[in-house]
Amino acid sequence: MSTEQQAGCSIRLTTTPGSADGLEAQLQVLQVHPRDNVLVALQPLPAGAALPEPFAHLTASQAIPAGHKVALQAIAKGQPVIKYGFAIGAASCAIQAGEQVHSHNLTTLLSGQQQYRYQGCEARQPEYPAGLPTEFQGYRRANGKVGTRNELWIINTVGCVNRAASRIAELARKEFADLLAQSSIDGIHAFTHPFGCSQLGDDLSNTRELLAGLIQHPNAGAVLVLGLGCENNQLATLLKSSPDIDASRIRAFNAQQVEDEIEQGLAAVGELLQQMSQDQRTACPVSELVMGMKCGGSDGLSGLTANALVGRIADLLAAANGKVVLTETPEMFGAEQVFMARASNQQVFDDLVQLVNDFKQYFIDNQQPVYENPSPGNKEGGLTTLEEKSLGAIQKGGSAAVQQVIRYGKTVSKAGLTLLEGPGNDAVSSTALTAAGATLLLFTTGRGTPLGFPAPTVKISSNSSLAARKPQWIDFDAGGLLRQGQDATEFSHAFFRYLLDVASGRQTRNEVSDNREIAIWKNGVTL
Repeated sequence: MSTEQQAGCSIRLTTTPGSADGLEAQLQVLQVHPRDNVLVALQPLPAGAALPEPFAHLTASQAIPAGHKVALQAIAKGQPVIKYGFAIGAASCAIQAGEQVHSHNLTTLLSGQQQYRYQGCEARQPEYPAGLPTEFQGYRRANGKVGTRNELWIINTVGCVNRAASRIAELARKEFADLLAQSSIDGIHAFTHPFGCSQLGDDLSNTRELLAGLIQHPNAGAVLVLGLGCENNQLATLLKSSPDIDASRIRAFNAQQVEDEIEQGLAAVGELLQQMSQDQRTACPVSELVMGMKCGGSDGLSGLTANALVGRIADLLAAANGKVVLTETPEMFGAEQVFMARASNQQVFDDLVQLVNDFKQYFIDNQQPVYENPSPGNKEGGLTTLEEKSLGAIQKGGSAAVQQVIRYGKTVSKAGLTLLEGPGNDAVSSTALTAAGATLLLFTTGRGTPLGFPAPTVKISSNSSLAARKPQWIDFDAGGLLRQGQDATEFSHAFFRYLLDVASGRQTRNEVSDNREIAIWKNGVTL
């Protein structure tokens, strides 16, 4: 039995004899925190099965699927159900020890906005361990930022020219194939979207700021910006919203103002590729990395394996003065106090309170309950309430202080942990992380998805069965944390070295399969 500290939670691991896929002994049940009154089944528990020590006084009163909860003690109706050391809801009826705890007997305690009070920062600055690499091989840009890829991106102002943007990329990959094969250029990609026309107010601003963040991204060695000419998202205004660019690496025109937009685009791409072909990777400090943390299709093990592992990476990068960005605001509901206790100062605390309450008001204004989450897939995997999902999701933020809170479409500017406004939707939030400056995305999942985004997207499975079943999707199996004798520190350090390899050019599964796309948050009126 071992105890691991993660984001304020003490994880108690209990092993039993057996094997995992015929290899090592696998942990069977887990008490996340000593205060918890539920256990998590790490393997399916048949009805009548006796639990291992120190829980041998309990038997499973019914079959418990892996990832689901079993009551450690009797819980009266209305009493809190505790996991991660915090309430994840209340018992909707009396629950007996050994009984499954899920949607049939557990209900959320979340409602609307709350009042909070700043009581100082409880977080401690983590230390970067001796022996870990301090550099990776990246692309230093003219503005001083560092990219993990040297790609040419085609960004369109409006959905009307989507096909033209994609066609230019397709033809350019063929026409300049020899140059691509013989140089340091990592690829040519068009990132299309349906917006930019007939948008007003915040919707238009969101589209413009999101695209501006992509235009300025250090993974883009050069960018072709393609407009139409009559759209609300005017090309000239978009470029003015992208001040942090190397003008020599940008080409832009409106399709309505040239004779042949495909021919014009190919010529522009050819010019840009010649410049990019001279770019080379150089040794860059780990502090130049920007990692975006995201979870999608979570299960009952996500908060215990994949998200906890990513949290350790967040602490390592924060210790190295790198930048960590976490989003999915509604998946902080019910766990926001953990981050508030780690706000580095009063202003950060106030910004975080405003962020959380504004997002709750967004739900209320649209006549939706703030607790309308988890998804059906989450529930099948063992998550019951939003509090439970949120407490597992925030494990990705590690234990470092929150240094900054930024709104959707904005870019990260401070070392350490930044919280970014965004919905839980995988594509929208991952695109927002990229536009905020993330040069590497760490995407945890218990259910699996082929999605990928402009920045290299490292998929981390919460369980080993998913990794074995979907090797074309999954880059790293965090389920290995549950093998008997596994040292969590060594495991996380091995993963960190792998991430530095990815930052230095090793391809992720989404890159190999060419799964790359963007999605923009729309929450307003369309003309």
